[in-house]
Amino acid sequence: MTAAATRHSWWRRGALTLGIGSVASLAWAAATLYANTDGSRIDKPLWDVLAWSVSRSSDAGLPRSGPLPVVREAQGVAAAQPGELSATWLGHASVLLRLDEVTLLTDPQFSPRASPVSWAGPERFTPLPYAPQALPHIDIVLLSHNHYDHLDVPSLRQLMAQPGGAPLFVVPQGVQSLLKDEGIGPVQVLGWWQHAELAGVEVTGVPAHHWSARGMFDRHTTHWGGWVLRKGGRSAYYVGDTGYSADFRAIGERFPGLELALIPVGAYEPREFMKDQHVNPTEAVQIHRDVGARHSLGIHWGTFPLADESPEQTQEDVAQALAAQQLPAEALRLIAHGATWRIDPVAR
Repeated sequence: MTAAATRHSWWRRGALTLGIGSVASLAWAAATLYANTDGSRIDKPLWDVLAWSVSRSSDAGLPRSGPLPVVREAQGVAAAQPGELSATWLGHASVLLRLDEVTLLTDPQFSPRASPVSWAGPERFTPLPYAPQALPHIDIVLLSHNHYDHLDVPSLRQLMAQPGGAPLFVVPQGVQSLLKDEGIGPVQVLGWWQHAELAGVEVTGVPAHHWSARGMFDRHTTHWGGWVLRKGGRSAYYVGDTGYSADFRAIGERFPGLELALIPVGAYEPREFMKDQHVNPTEAVQIHRDVGARHSLGIHWGTFPLADESPEQTQEDVAQALAAQQLPAEALRLIAHGATWRIDPVAR
């Protein structure tokens, strides 16, 4: 690799802006500061972020062997049907879930960049498989936390304008203030282990091991987490953005028999830098086992160059992690952008 390729602009790739490792953030003294279940807060020094950023090559995180496949069904994405459980991966952490006639969307991210600005930051390298206008009416949007690759205000505004009215936005504690400031709603706030019946779906907020910030001075002032969904005998679990923790065993104990888990598998290298906030494929497989999911879908990979591993490395590492645990590929499946996975119900 040339010296020019090695001299990488952290601003162009947006590592500092996005805070993937973590930008040194100082929270307002009067604000509530949230933590993980073990009491920890992820705070890496600014110089660690800078050291990683300047050491990255210009092609870090990008595909090694050409564009990733994108699937687009000619008739578009169908609306939810009675008794259905299916997942359409739209890229990164955006998954269209159909759960017994209710359509939900996790962390919608439709923008060209995962960034607070349109001209810098991590740029999408796999195109969005469907424009928002091609999606069925979204009943519920599930937001896991406030990082720009998961909470994209322009995407939320597009959903506000969908025919038939805005969806309900379900958020962790504190995130409602951001949505209110942006004129986005209606909003339902759920803390960890709190639940509500929304559009007939039992939605429960559950812990994840992560952090929050959208700027230099708001670290940990909003919470983060995942969502367990149950309706009509079907169930799904969106893990959110997370490092590995004991939380997943607790979630599995509280919600036995989960049919489908959406588990992040990307943005994990360099390991020492990422381990507190992003699981690697080995840990993702362990989450699958901890929560006792019948099937799991690997997400949070192959869309934005957020870390050093390539999409091909992610695919290889997931396959190796499954083989090491003697599990089939269906245990933690990777699908193409735009593809749909329909989960058959278990005979009762």
